[in-house]
Amino acid sequence: MTRRHLITVAAAATLGAVGAFRGLRAKDEPEGLPGSPGGPGFDETYRGRRIQGEPTTGERDHGPDGWRVTVDGQPLGLMRRSDGSYLSMLDHYQSYATPLAAARGAVDELGPHQALSGRLH
Repeated sequence: MTRRHLITVAAAATLGAVGAFRGLRAKDEPEGLPGSPGGPGFDETYRGRRIQGEPTTGERDHGPDGWRVTVDGQPLGLMRRSDGSYLSMLDHYQSYATPLAAARGAVDELGPHQALSGRLH
């Protein structure tokens, strides 16, 4: 094999692996479960915090497939990414498969003593 051929094969394999990885996040979460796209809302206590979420499909402020999510009654801003995953306004670098997972991630980011109010959301 020539060097050019090896580089081409390696590049194709890398691009294929990246494409497969990107598709895993949103697709791995089963639909219809609480907090998943197309599923019902959620209301749970996670690490001592009450997180609630409800789908807002069709509402002007949240857009199609939007969610209204709160942590201890304070609104948490979520954004849907082009790959179908979600990120919270508390952590722009981590994406999550569902709004529920994003809310749990926000609680992890807040820690045990910080409140959502007064933070960017």
